[in-house]
Amino acid sequence: MKQSHLVAILAGAALLTAGTISQPLRAASAELDCKLHFSLTGWSAIYKHAEGHGMVSCADGTKMPVTIEAKGAGLTVGKSRIDDGTGRFTDVHAIDDVLGRYVEGEAHAGVVKSGSVQLLTKGTVSLALSGAGEGVDLGISVGELTLTAGRPDKR
Repeated sequence: MKQSHLVAILAGAALLTAGTISQPLRAASAELDCKLHFSLTGWSAIYKHAEGHGMVSCADGTKMPVTIEAKGAGLTVGKSRIDDGTGRFTDVHAIDDVLGRYVEGEAHAGVVKSGSVQLLTKGTVSLALSGAGEGVDLGISVGELTLTAGRPDKR
């Protein structure tokens, strides 16, 4: 009789533990719809560098200002500015998942009015960017784009 009580207590404890563990796991596995609105200016002459800022907003109501920095190299030359760019993230579970370094490969061309579409990735999180702006640019490059929380200090 004592052994059956022990088994019942252990089974009950196992069910309670499973119930409390499975709830956060289910919540964490839900994909969160997050978007990026940004502006970016840059130049390239074999080496490519661009800087900007943006705002990440997610479907759960969270928002985060971000600083954007892109660096790369390739057969590229030019200068450009994107004032109203947009991006969409995939496989995000919390807003902080969008931060970090993304790998990018890009082919671009434009004179006066310029357009760009890019797909970047960091692990399982991907970011599709699109934007239109002004500048003169031509080339193919490979590099990284880094998103960090906050905006640079404007002094």
